[in-house]
Formats: sequence, C-alpha cells, structure tokens
Amino acid sequence: MRSTGVRRAPRPNITGFDPKAFAAASGSPANDPWARAEAWRYSGPFTRFNRFKGSFPGLGIATVAFAAYCGYEYMFLSDDHGHGEGHGEGHH
Repeated sequence: MRSTGVRRAPRPNITGFDPKAFAAASGSPANDPWARAEAWRYSGPFTRFNRFKGSFPGLGIATVAFAAYCGYEYMFLSDDHGHGEGHGEGHH
C-alpha cells in the first residue's frame, strides 16, 4: 500500500530536454503571418465574456425569483400557530 502523505523528488530527466525552457525560448515570432487571420477569434462577439454570457440562460431571473419567494415565505407564510411545538404530548 502506498502512503499518500510522502512527496518524492521529481525524477531526473535522462534526455536533458527541458520542456519549460523550450516553451520560454520559443515565444511568438516577430512577424506572425497568421496573426490577422486569428484575430477574429478573440474580438467582437467571440470575446471570452460574450462566449460564456449565454451559458446559463435564465439563471439570473431564476435567482431573483427564488430569493423573492424565500422572502415572501419567511414574511407571510410563517407558522405562528404552534402546531409543530410539543407534537405528541397529550395525545393518547
């Protein structure tokens, strides 16, 4: 059985290739020929906000309606008669 609390040191890389150093050295080219062709993906209706804005349609109005119902129930539908208190006492 393996202990989950023990952290081991990472294994040495036998090839000498460091992927983090490679990614840092690659960077983006000074004159990317595809930059203009890819720009539409991140602007206008395709921004991150606009893509995820419609992910949960109706969540906002449902949250407000639920909060309003909870407030209504708390204020007007409270049980002040005492029916729930002492249930079972005095019953034969």
